[in-house]
Amino acid sequence: MGETLKGRAWVFSDDVDTDLIYHNKYLAETDPRKMPQYSFEYYPGKENFAKEIKPGDFVVAGKNFGCGSSREHAVYCLKEAGVPVILAETCSRIYYRNAVNNGYPVLFVKGLSDAIKAGKIKDGDSLEVELANGSIKDVTSGETFRGDAVSDLERDIMAAGGLIPYLKSKKKAGERDG
Repeated sequence: MGETLKGRAWVFSDDVDTDLIYHNKYLAETDPRKMPQYSFEYYPGKENFAKEIKPGDFVVAGKNFGCGSSREHAVYCLKEAGVPVILAETCSRIYYRNAVNNGYPVLFVKGLSDAIKAGKIKDGDSLEVELANGSIKDVTSGETFRGDAVSDLERDIMAAGGLIPYLKSKKKAGERDG
């Protein structure tokens, strides 16, 4: 996880709820690989997100990302679309838990909401992100941001593919040791 991730920014405001990330009318879909096609379909101005997103692009949001209903679909649709990490000032606790449980990183970036409002980071900007230390460079604007680095435990859960595989690996390790 020490590598630099590079991609374009898809910028969102504060209070992006899970219905805007993945609308409840698609909850019957159970295959995570099919979920990206519905991402942000109802977010004003981002209706073409699912058609235009490229693996490696970043979702950049202000405060309270993923608020609203608890639904893993809102994590799966972005993870399966190839978005390597969510960059947000804050996100709802349930969205964060769903992300961690599914081995998907979220970087908390202080001041990101104000930077978005001030136009210091815009749709289409080229970003470089380092999960290991939380640094974010907007190559387009020259702005730099500092997020909270992903913790060792979060890295271990991501490397295992999520919380369940992580716990299973710990149980097996304990069985070998005991």
